[in-house]
Amino acid sequence: MAKKISEKNKNKINSRSASSLTALCGVLIALAMVLSYLESLVPISFAIPGIKLGLANIVTIIALIKLGFKPALIISVGRVLLSGLLFGNPATIMYSMAGALLSLLVMFVIRKFKLLAITGTSVCGAVSHNAGQLIVAAIVIENTKIFYYLAVLSVSGIIAGILIGILAGIIIKNIRF
Repeated sequence: MAKKISEKNKNKINSRSASSLTALCGVLIALAMVLSYLESLVPISFAIPGIKLGLANIVTIIALIKLGFKPALIISVGRVLLSGLLFGNPATIMYSMAGALLSLLVMFVIRKFKLLAITGTSVCGAVSHNAGQLIVAAIVIENTKIFYYLAVLSVSGIIAGILIGILAGIIIKNIRF
């Protein structure tokens, strides 16, 4: 009898944890979307197309470190799909998804093998996000010369990655999930 009760309580605890994680992922997707939208309102193009600060990546890095790969993947994919449907178009979704998935994969590998701290992870994520988008662009326009643009985007990715990494590090130290 005691064993059945403990099994029952264990299932309640697990379902409550799963429900909490689902709700938390929903809140983080919404937060990432708000950050993306706010970033779109501030023109920081520097006369070079494609340069963004990537504020929504703060949420992705925090989710990856605090919650793990699977919730971070759900949050990242959810944000790209919903933001693309609300504020973009199919091309936006395609480019953003390629960048987001490659970025998340690179950051996951770096964190799994403890290769870099949070800021270094963020920099690698930012640069790989740009690379993912350029890979899709090269396929779409059938021209690999677009990869020359990676040098420019890498410089901006390094700068943005440092800023986002520092912010994410501060938040991670002060947040509890």
